[in-house]
Amino acid sequence: MSAATFHQAIGTIQVHGCCDATGSHKGFGNFSARLISKSSRIDFGLLRRGSCSSSGWKLGVLKASTSHTPVIDLVSSPSSNNANNSRKKSNETALILIRHGESLWNMKNLFTGCVDVPLSKKGVEEAIEAGQRISNIPVDMIYTSALIRAQMTAMLAMTQHRRRKVPVIIHNESEQARSWSSIFSDDTKKQSIPVIAAWQLNERMYGELQGLNKQETADRYGKEQVHEWRRSYDIPPPNGESLEMCAERAVAYFKEHIEPQLLSGKNVMIAAHGNSLRSIIMYLDKLTSEEVISLELSTGIPMLYIFKEGKFIRRGSPVGPTEAGVYAYTRWLILHSIFELHTCWCRKLPRKRVPYSIWLQFSKTGVALFTFFLYR
Repeated sequence: MSAATFHQAIGTIQVHGCCDATGSHKGFGNFSARLISKSSRIDFGLLRRGSCSSSGWKLGVLKASTSHTPVIDLVSSPSSNNANNSRKKSNETALILIRHGESLWNMKNLFTGCVDVPLSKKGVEEAIEAGQRISNIPVDMIYTSALIRAQMTAMLAMTQHRRRKVPVIIHNESEQARSWSSIFSDDTKKQSIPVIAAWQLNERMYGELQGLNKQETADRYGKEQVHEWRRSYDIPPPNGESLEMCAERAVAYFKEHIEPQLLSGKNVMIAAHGNSLRSIIMYLDKLTSEEVISLELSTGIPMLYIFKEGKFIRRGSPVGPTEAGVYAYTRWLILHSIFELHTCWCRKLPRKRVPYSIWLQFSKTGVALFTFFLYR
């Protein structure tokens, strides 16, 4: 399915007042939802005219317009909070993996490994675009490697997030570091996202290849030898790490520190590197050593997993990731939010006071919206 299919939107609910048991008006102005895609926006709602009777209510499109918003538009509302709460209750959380954007050494075609090199201009743009892609997926915790290119990617991505929470790096290196970086406002803490930097999530150490040009190295040692160093599972480059060695530290850290956060109901983002993320994906997808060596990850493309009932469900393919994969989770959110919209409406209006014709009209509109966003 094309990428455009999943440039989709999410329903949000705005409810004002209600009707009492007699059906008289008690300040109920309207009941509306907004669905926004990359190319269009639709506001639809239940409007009241007079009392809660079949002649007093009308369901229809309030406003339709074009939009260039690249991702779904979340409006803060009780329904979105309810949706979040229901996901927490069902023990369903999001895990976002992002390989850092292009670094200055990526641009120069050099082996980087654990050398601490910043992003290139293209890398900055990739990080910002990655943030736009995930801007409506809640993020409660961020983990990065100890290298600046991964940290830059995480920070730049979060500048695009709709919740506008501030990522704050947690410093636990010493008692003084913890004390000096303390936040003393509870309100500020609520608007912050803890960022944990861990060396265990670093790129694998390329040993004596670090800083060498990849093409010149292939010319010197032979393409087959360099390919073996880069893509074999258990053969390290001279004085460096193999993918197996990288996986030992990265997966152990994931199990000990990150998985418990997901179990507790938190949505987690990891900004790291090609090999440390390949290692984690190997664990998540239960890949063999033969399968993981052929796994390629693009820079700056988010990958999404849903953690539910102790299992990881991949929503974005790490093999040639696409926008459709990235947006698979927000596609589910559309369906969930329309259900929330229907449920909220049922609670606000006593069932016996709602004419069958209105229920039928609402159902037909829901079917039309499902069809529009799933198959357009």
